[in-house]
Amino acid sequence: MSEKRLPKDKLKYYEDILKREVDNSQKLIAQLSEVYKKGSKDSSGDLSGYAFHQADLGSDTHEQEKTAYLLETEYQKVKLISAALQRIADKTFGLCEMCGCYIEENRLNIIPYARVCIACKTKEEKKKR
Repeated sequence: MSEKRLPKDKLKYYEDILKREVDNSQKLIAQLSEVYKKGSKDSSGDLSGYAFHQADLGSDTHEQEKTAYLLETEYQKVKLISAALQRIADKTFGLCEMCGCYIEENRLNIIPYARVCIACKTKEEKKKR
């Protein structure tokens, strides 16, 4: 791995972005968890907890699955952000974990928790196919 480092002001900039991202994700997780706990019976006003029609039951199940997927996605994002914050603390943030080169700033501006550069991400994706 290269000994290159991002300047302190850049590290602070990305740290602030990541902290805002994790705060937003945690708020979304709280909201989605509340929706998931309530389930369809509260949101539809039906206190019986049973759908009257098979299609309603299917829609309710679909909404619950969608909420569970969104929750899992946000949990994964928080995990990635936490790892990025640790890289900032270790002063390795912004360096590709595969090749050691700088991750392009355009990429970090879009995905501030990116751990690999675009070239290595492309290689990684091709291996998955």
